[in-house]
Amino acid sequence: MQPSIIEYLKTPPSRARLLELLAQMGKSPRDILRKNGTPYAELGLDDPSLSDDKILDAIEAHPILIERPIVVTDQGVRLCRPKETVFELISA
Repeated sequence: MQPSIIEYLKTPPSRARLLELLAQMGKSPRDILRKNGTPYAELGLDDPSLSDDKILDAIEAHPILIERPIVVTDQGVRLCRPKETVFELISA
């Protein structure tokens, strides 16, 4: 299977799909937040008391908050940041 890259700005994943991807990666919503070049600070997403639901609400409203890319392969799903991580995933 060819790797599939989630193009979060063209077609943001639904909340359900994002939760599925997070589960497959073993990550929380906070783990995939992009801080630079996004409304991260303005939205107060650095507040450790924010629930996963609140973070998911922010991601749904501002898909640019998703750290990219999320790559899906037969070997698994990974947040491929740094980009070299993709080579580990596709060579497994």
